[in-house]
Order: sequence, then C-alpha cells, then structure tokens
Amino acid sequence: MRVNFKSSLTEVLKSEGGYSDHPKDPGGATNKGITLRTYNYFTHKDKTKADLRNITDYEVQNIYLTGYWVKCHCDFLPSGVDYCLFDAAVNSGPTRATRWLQQAVDVKIDGIFGSKTMRSINGYTPGEIIEVFCDIRLRFLRGLKTWDDFGNGWGKRVERVKIFSLNIV
Repeated sequence: MRVNFKSSLTEVLKSEGGYSDHPKDPGGATNKGITLRTYNYFTHKDKTKADLRNITDYEVQNIYLTGYWVKCHCDFLPSGVDYCLFDAAVNSGPTRATRWLQQAVDVKIDGIFGSKTMRSINGYTPGEIIEVFCDIRLRFLRGLKTWDDFGNGWGKRVERVKIFSLNIV
C-alpha cells in the first residue's frame, strides 16, 4: 500500500544506516543502503564515493520508491507484506525478494511478479506470508559465505522486519 511507503522507508533506513565501505561487503561502498553501482544506475552518471557520501534525501527516496517499492508491486500488497518484501528487496535485490515471496505463497518461483503471484498471495493471510517469508529469507542469509561477518546484524534485521510487518497487518 502506498500509504505505507514512508513508514517503510523510515524502517529500512534504520537498518541501513549511513556510509560504509566494508572490505568484506560484496556491495562495496554504500550509503543509506544504496551502493555506488545502484546510485550510478539511477542517476545515469559516474558518481564517486564522495558523491555517494553526499546523496540527498530526495535521491534516496526516489531510488527506493522506483527501484524497490514500485518494482516489487508493494502498492498492491497487503499491509505488512509490503514492508516485508520491500526490506528484503533493498537488502538482497528485488528479484531475489520476489522469489522468496513466491516460495512463501507456493507459486512458480521465477522472480517475476505477475498475476499468478498476486492471486496466490490472496490465498494466505498476511501473517502467514510474513512468517514464512522471513524464515525463507533467514535460511538464505545463513547460507552466505559472509554470514560470519554480517550474520548477527542480518538475523536481528530479519527479526525486526518480522515484528514490524506483523504489527502493521
């Protein structure tokens, strides 16, 4: 639901934090959850790490709205499921997050959000989807080679996402 975008963005930004360029992060330089590669893609320019450090709130909101919220069809999802999918898309990419959603609602897993996925979502309660989705997401994250470096934070993040999502259902 579009009405949830601003509060969802606020929650995502609590997890994403500020500028980081951790040597073990495969995403590289990141600010407010936006990688330099993503920033360049959305601005169609060769931005630098210094530019990324100075990304504006308007740019952040626009990238998150168009590149994640809209791309994942969050406006059409039940409250709670929208945020759950949005946060996962920001953290792991829209296609992977859509696959997790499809797995949670037992539909063909192809990473493409279409009418079959939407119909299948309607066959579950938001709470059911959120619980299963977060379990799938956490299982995936635990299998990453960077789990030892980032797993504690990821685990806490998925738990916060589950709690927040269930509270807005």
